[in-house]
Amino acid sequence: MTDYPVLYSFRRCPYAMRARMALMKSGTVCELREVVLRDKPSEMIELSAKGTVPVLQLQGGEILDESLDVMRWALAANDPDSWLEANADLDALLDQLDGEFKDNLDRYKYFVRFPEHSQSYYREQGEKFLAELENRLAANEGKGLSAPRTTFADIAVFPFVRQFAFVDKAWFDVAPYTLLRAWFNRHLEGDLFLSVMKKYPAWKTGDDITLFGAADSKPQ
Repeated sequence: MTDYPVLYSFRRCPYAMRARMALMKSGTVCELREVVLRDKPSEMIELSAKGTVPVLQLQGGEILDESLDVMRWALAANDPDSWLEANADLDALLDQLDGEFKDNLDRYKYFVRFPEHSQSYYREQGEKFLAELENRLAANEGKGLSAPRTTFADIAVFPFVRQFAFVDKAWFDVAPYTLLRAWFNRHLEGDLFLSVMKKYPAWKTGDDITLFGAADSKPQ
């Protein structure tokens, strides 16, 4: 084991994005191991047979391989903006996000694999969740999903809205979700998100340690 938790991540994975954002916000420094999904390192598979990112190995050997668990672990140690305090209907929102919405998102993005319906059909199904987010923002002055500020819910949801938006950005830019679009752009252009989207080379056994969340990290 190293002096730091070891984080296996993939830059473009929305699950890994939200984990990295919580780790960065909490000030947790990790040894970062960037993964190529088509060639996953055996070290990661040995820790988590699921073969999905993120995987976080703590110094004591405990393994966290669910992104929400990584987020909660990091923020339980240090939650400078009190993200964990505002949890209005959070479980229901996350169940909808990681269940029905993610299914529709995958079908919308990869519609050729799901010929049962058209791409526009899958988008319409996904829009039900976008409408729910718009309503939540309206109840919180447009500032957050669970409170009139950024909280756990916003960071958990944002990477998936990003993925949905970029399937057809021209459509999203004129869709009738004005509060959601403004919220999305704030997070997309925010320092926190930009700080966790630096590019790193794929990790392989024997590489020098790359630290994530530290001033001396070494992005490519």
